[in-house]
Amino acid sequence: MLTLYALKQSRAYRIIWLLELLELDYKLEIIERDKQTFLAPHSLRSIHPLGKSPLIQDGELVLGESGAIVEYLLNKYDPENRFRITADQPNYPNYLYWLHYAEGSIMPYLIISLILKRIDERKMPFFVKPIARKITNGVRESFLTPQLKLHLDYIEQHLAQKQWFLGEQLSGADIMMGFPLQVLTARGLEGYPNIHAYTQRIRQTASFKRAEEKLGEFKL
Repeated sequence: MLTLYALKQSRAYRIIWLLELLELDYKLEIIERDKQTFLAPHSLRSIHPLGKSPLIQDGELVLGESGAIVEYLLNKYDPENRFRITADQPNYPNYLYWLHYAEGSIMPYLIISLILKRIDERKMPFFVKPIARKITNGVRESFLTPQLKLHLDYIEQHLAQKQWFLGEQLSGADIMMGFPLQVLTARGLEGYPNIHAYTQRIRQTASFKRAEEKLGEFKL
């Protein structure tokens, strides 16, 4: 049986959603975050040397990286290609693009945003705080905000009159892209109605509802 090792409010939502979509039997091991660092606990390193979530175990195989897990599960457990586009199909390049765009293009900006927020919230001497805030605000204004807007405008336009990233077919591209867009909308993203409608469609699927019942409500 497959086992998913998952942190709440993490990329593990991708995997549990896909497992529910594929209607696979699996065991869910929910891992509690370290209360000090908010990261995965060191105990997870007994399963994989990096100790990151999500991880799956399938027989003797232990696999990390949510993108790799998504491709592995689709290639092995979706023989009818319900959620996978194969290389002989016209939409394959588009599928491949969004599958990798999620971590390669949009997620780095979310990570930078999180790091800057952590810096702003970090305790430091009062005379250092204005300097640190000036640096983080400068990074936001000169780089992060305009780049994130560029990408969000692009995604918003792509989703116009589309139900899913490839049109009518829910696919692995949505498994990957759903997470960063759900993070953004959960943080109060404004001015992007197509993105908001898209994330609401995800929340309304029976498979994602089952995923939240097991892993908890997604509210990152």
